[in-house]
Amino acid sequence: MEHFFSRLENTITSYWDSPAICDFEGETFTYSAIATSMAQFHVLFEHSGISKGDRIAICARNSARWAISFLSITTYGAVAVPILSDFLPGSVAHLTDHSESVLLFTDPDIWSKINPESVPGIKGVVSVNDFTLLYSRDEVFSAAFSGLQENFAKKFPMGFTRANVNYAKDTPGDLMVINYTSGTTSAPKGVMLRGDCFSATIQFAGESVPIHYGDNVVSMLPMGHIYGLVFEFLFPFCNGVCITYFGKTPSPTLLLKAMKAVKPVMVVTVPLVMEKIHKTSIAPVVSKLYMKILLHLPFIGKLLYRKMGQRLMEAFGGKVQYFIMGGAALNPTVEKTFKRMGIPYTVGYGMTEASPLLTWAHPDEYVPGSCGKPISCISIRIDSEDPQHTPGEIQAKGTNIFSGYYRNDDANLLAFTEDGFFKTGDLGVMDQHGNVFIRGRIKNMILSANGQNIYPEEVEAVVNDQQYVLESVVVDRASKLVALINLDNIAIRMDKLDREAVSDIPENVRESANRRLPSYSKITKVEVIDEPFEKTPKMSIKRFLYK
Repeated sequence: MEHFFSRLENTITSYWDSPAICDFEGETFTYSAIATSMAQFHVLFEHSGISKGDRIAICARNSARWAISFLSITTYGAVAVPILSDFLPGSVAHLTDHSESVLLFTDPDIWSKINPESVPGIKGVVSVNDFTLLYSRDEVFSAAFSGLQENFAKKFPMGFTRANVNYAKDTPGDLMVINYTSGTTSAPKGVMLRGDCFSATIQFAGESVPIHYGDNVVSMLPMGHIYGLVFEFLFPFCNGVCITYFGKTPSPTLLLKAMKAVKPVMVVTVPLVMEKIHKTSIAPVVSKLYMKILLHLPFIGKLLYRKMGQRLMEAFGGKVQYFIMGGAALNPTVEKTFKRMGIPYTVGYGMTEASPLLTWAHPDEYVPGSCGKPISCISIRIDSEDPQHTPGEIQAKGTNIFSGYYRNDDANLLAFTEDGFFKTGDLGVMDQHGNVFIRGRIKNMILSANGQNIYPEEVEAVVNDQQYVLESVVVDRASKLVALINLDNIAIRMDKLDREAVSDIPENVRESANRRLPSYSKITKVEVIDEPFEKTPKMSIKRFLYK
């Protein structure tokens, strides 16, 4: 298997003067500028006494300079430690220290909230905003930083050119990244990912999603998370695609403005985003009485759905070939509507430990309700006596699977089976064609009083379909199912509901949802949660906070 550094070298040297990455309405970097910056950091690391294999942490919001920092670290042979910028300062310091990082790339605001004494192992701190020095406790590092331009000129007296682009590709099994999970159900763990983990995923993505030089993408997911790192950065970058970054989560207005300006060929997102688009822009239209009548007419209904699909595609710039969703299942109602609208979407399945992909299907081959088939570099099995009908744990083994959790022997003992398969903790079934259908997390499964397995994610899909419900979490309280809901206050204001009508919503939701649920998973009570549910950066609800 080809190391993805080979693709990286070829892309940089082939498109040397072309724009490669940029911040929306901000800085733009060509491939040559990126390669030169990477070489400068290599000189800095070398003169600072940083060795190959040393850890270097990055904690900042997405930006073009974040991307340059990551490439500089990994192509030098050091280990990148992406840390989500949404983590609290104490957590950032803890993970930087836990990973034994010797440098920290971050922004001034984050660094101002960290006590230097809480990260005793670092030599210095570099600003991701402008690559200036924020802090140094090491004289050698300070000298290397102040003498960088002189040292760089000595190493490349004729200037840095295409001919100087050369990254070590002979150690694909070496550790490249320690990525701390976002803690959906527990404290973050450091996932150890090798170079060949990324190479395997990037190679599969290149074979399955043909994007090319001249195409554009918009990055919305945090690069501190493996999903955004691979599918909105490394994979498109290695294929010559120009990437536009947002510094923070964009408002709907700014997002649409960017989509029309950039005209992306691929939109990588989570189901929650697309479900919100459906709920705010599509559902209000199709729920009107006259539309319900027209949509049920064979020819006219098909025409109207296609027209709505065209408008949605135009809102995203008019060039999107793939809407790739991951991180959770797509609501069945939304999925059915998107199918009728002709939206080229697919739902994949993965996790940090798989860097990140486990299953995938092309939009033309995608089976609704599934999350695709196992990708080419891994084997997947269902730990069940009847994998097609009885849910069992989804287990995986392959080149893109991680090596273990960093400095966490207890977690490593539980992570793999005796024959080397990674235990995902997810429950699912696999049909005769290899399509995987996720039922939920093992930790989330509820055992009813009569012995039935209840998957709260399936109940929540029904609850979320109810009017005025934005999101929900279903919990078990004394063997009774309780749905916690967050209300759509914008819809409530638009419909001008009075206090009495609002107070009736929970019971209306319970009665309406129960009409669609089997007897063993009916909801006993619905409670309103005033604040939005706390989420991980990949927009999964932190369930452990709502038990």
